[in-house]
Amino acid sequence: MLKAIAIIALVLAVGIATVLAFAFTKPDTFRVERSLKVKAPADAIYPQVADFHRWTGWSPYENRDPGMKRIYGGAAAGKGATYAWDGNNNVGAGHMEILEASTPSRLRIKLDFERPFEGHNTAEFTFVPQGDATQVTWAMDGPAPFMSKVMQVFINMDNMIGKDFEAGLASLKKLTEK
Repeated sequence: MLKAIAIIALVLAVGIATVLAFAFTKPDTFRVERSLKVKAPADAIYPQVADFHRWTGWSPYENRDPGMKRIYGGAAAGKGATYAWDGNNNVGAGHMEILEASTPSRLRIKLDFERPFEGHNTAEFTFVPQGDATQVTWAMDGPAPFMSKVMQVFINMDNMIGKDFEAGLASLKKLTEK
């Protein structure tokens, strides 16, 4: 009996050590990026992103908690606009602030998550005209602390967040191509 317990403990220890060793090989930063061509001019798409009040019309995160609390502050839109949310476990809590707004080509947003996990990232939207359409890119990057690296051993963050970005860009496309 003791021999079996010792073998199980050894197997568990080796398994945990393997996961931790693999986590150490993960990069110290991450980046998730998706793009979509939208048949609308950049100046028609840009306001949908530069005004946090309009995110309810296209962001995939806005419908995950009907009771989510939202607080808007700072500028009405563009640089200095802020948005804080507090919701269920599907959306957590955090806040955003538009740090840079180059109408209608680029937005850079400070994105801080408070729960379910703390995170301090940067989101960026770029709008590049291409004939009668606009290439819209949504990206997020930030540091990957050790616990994030451990999670990445089991969860592909690019796929998980990338699906949300794809859904958001598709909604933005539908909204602005009307």
